[in-house]
Amino acid sequence: MGLDDKIKNAAEDLVGKAKEAAGKVTGNEKLEAEGKAEQAKSDLKQAGENVKDAFK
Repeated sequence: MGLDDKIKNAAEDLVGKAKEAAGKVTGNEKLEAEGKAEQAKSDLKQAGENVKDAFK
């Protein structure tokens, strides 16, 4: 996995965590769900990149 991909995945995860936290604080369930979804998307990308790295 390239460094750029790692940075993008980490940034996406952080944005997701921030959205989730903001949603919890404000009681905005939609924002909270968006944050969780972004974190899940980031986790899937990370897993895919790890598989690619394993076959190098």
